[in-house]
Amino acid sequence: MLEELKQRVYEANMLLPRYGLVTFTWGNASEIDRESGIFAIKPSGVDYEKLRPEDMVLVDLEGKVVEGELNPSSDTATHVELFKSFPDIGGVVHTHSSYATSWAQSGRDIPCYGTTHADYYYGPVPCLRVLTKEELDEGYEKNTGVLIVKEFERQSIDHTAVTACLCKNHGPFCWGKSATDAVHGAVVLEEVAKMAYRTELINSKVEPAPQYLQDKHYFRKHGKDAYYGQK
Repeated sequence: MLEELKQRVYEANMLLPRYGLVTFTWGNASEIDRESGIFAIKPSGVDYEKLRPEDMVLVDLEGKVVEGELNPSSDTATHVELFKSFPDIGGVVHTHSSYATSWAQSGRDIPCYGTTHADYYYGPVPCLRVLTKEELDEGYEKNTGVLIVKEFERQSIDHTAVTACLCKNHGPFCWGKSATDAVHGAVVLEEVAKMAYRTELINSKVEPAPQYLQDKHYFRKHGKDAYYGQK
């Protein structure tokens, strides 16, 4: 069932260690087949060296396993909430990549200090609040997804213009058109986080890039008037 989907998700997960985004088993990628409402996700706690395409677990939007002998990622409920609430996305990635997670542990948004950031995100990458003990006890992974969705709504952040966030004291979540696209976003996020960290080390009084420069770089790659790349 959905063998091509499992193959794509396997390949996306294998990109995470290749790009240095995960240590041991600290990460997962998923992709949804919107027609069936089923997504494939990495199994929980399985070493990347031992993963096979057939190990990918198929899950529905109620969080129920529909195919697979292994337990799905412990973050599956977060993926469910994002897929349900952001119907235009196709893939989700979670990692504990060092620089992005350092910003998350610091409880800080990643400011837009330059054009690399502005090419991908329209504004800062937000760091959301930590879950309350009640939210954690009630359903840690589900409420992580609920928090992401509610905070983007509360802060009026367009999830198609800022395709990542940091969960305080936890780490980053990224999403995209597919699992591979979400991995691309996770790689970009880690580089942006690294650049911002180094920028503040060099100049502790640095200010975000001017809004007109941010606008130019974001909209030359996104929207109806984009002109970057080939048609």
